[in-house]
Amino acid sequence: MKTLPKERRYETLSYLPPLTDSQIEKQISYCLQMGYIPAVEFNENSDPEVYYWTMWKLPLFGASSTRAVLDEVQACRSEYGNCFIRVVGFDNVKQCQAVSFIVHKPGSNSGSGYRY
Repeated sequence: MKTLPKERRYETLSYLPPLTDSQIEKQISYCLQMGYIPAVEFNENSDPEVYYWTMWKLPLFGASSTRAVLDEVQACRSEYGNCFIRVVGFDNVKQCQAVSFIVHKPGSNSGSGYRY
């Protein structure tokens, strides 16, 4: 069995290989299908002690397609490319954050893609 190389882990999905653009789209699509309200957040570091990230605009209450969310991710990435960027999904029934995953790490060169 092969072990993962030693590197800093950030969120649940960071233990998997980096997500491709299509996998990120599928994760966002899942959030929308579950009725979660997506939002884009960014922060300069991703330490576990940092609970509050800065929200990029307001949550996307009216988002009905993955393209709308990905456009906001790309806009945030173009302005704050030196920060960690994550997509979160809020459950408006339970009043909590249900999904969260990082879509950009600082210093990554992913061209036109969204992934890290």
